[in-house]
This record gives sequence, structure tokens and C-alpha cells, in this order.
Amino acid sequence: MTDQVTDPEPDIPGKPTSASRTTLSHIMTHNDTNLLGTVHGGVIMKLVDDAAGAVAGRHSGGPAVTASMDEMAFLEPVRVGDLVHVKAQVNWTGRTSMEVGVRVLAERWNESTPATQVGSAYLVFAAVDADGKPRPVPPVVPETDRDRRRNQEAQIRRTHRLARRRAIRELREKRAAEGLQD
Repeated sequence: MTDQVTDPEPDIPGKPTSASRTTLSHIMTHNDTNLLGTVHGGVIMKLVDDAAGAVAGRHSGGPAVTASMDEMAFLEPVRVGDLVHVKAQVNWTGRTSMEVGVRVLAERWNESTPATQVGSAYLVFAAVDADGKPRPVPPVVPETDRDRRRNQEAQIRRTHRLARRRAIRELREKRAAEGLQD
């Protein structure tokens, strides 16, 4: 569901990165734990998708659906009683899709120590209309050096995603031509 064309719509004005940046915070409870007693990775992934979806909807000015999640990294375990902050922003936009970068931080709910980064992810969202068809998104306008770096890195990830998809498609076509079935 991602773009094949990278040029944004010429008549849609750009939006600065800060216009849709958001933070979602949640206290982790026993309901969020896995069999090891730490917070289940799927709980963190849902928070990541929720925050990224809010950012994508804000940036695009309407509904946006998750097309892919890249590089979900869990850096540290999250525990019951941790206050988790999920920070998300649009890093890059195409014609109808956008990459949202997410950082996950955790701190003890009852301590005043700095939050620690416990995870990160990159998600691609496609903006859709009422019929579920792709619709154009405004270009993102990076505001800081950090935003510009994130935009450049997002373009590299997009190039890799497209190359990987193309290589897999070519391999499958070759196997099918050889009469091999999966």
C-alpha cells in the first residue's frame, strides 16, 4: 500500500514536523505482562502503532492505515509500574504514504529519575479516503537538523524496503517459472 511515486502533490502545502508530533503515555499494569513478568512486547507494539497512527492521521488530515512496521527494537525490558512514553513524528512523506518514527521511553511512575529509551520503531502509513483508497498527503517540512537527518534516513529505509520487495518478487517469479511452488 505504499507509494510508487515519490513526488508530493504540488497543490498541497507542506506541514512542519512539529504540527503532528505527539506523545502517548501509559502506566503499565499486571494486565500488560508476559509469562516472564515484564511487559509483553505486543503491548508496547500496540502503543507504538496507536501513537504513530495518531501522528499519521494528524499529518495527513484524515484516516491513515498501517502499511508496515520496520525495525521494532526492544532495548530494555519494561516493568509493571513503569510510565511509558511513546513519542512519534512524521519523518518522511511520499505521495500517499508517510514514515513515522517512534521512540519508546520508560520511567518509574513514583520516581523522579530520567526516562530511559526502551524501544524504537519505524512505521509506514498510507492515507486513505472514505472508500479506503489512497489519498495524497502533505509533504513534511523538517524544521531542525535532527528532523532533516531523520528525513534522510527515512529515504534510505524506503529505498531498502522497495529493493527488498522487488528482490522477493523477482525470486518468486523465477521459482514459479521453474515450476517450483511454495
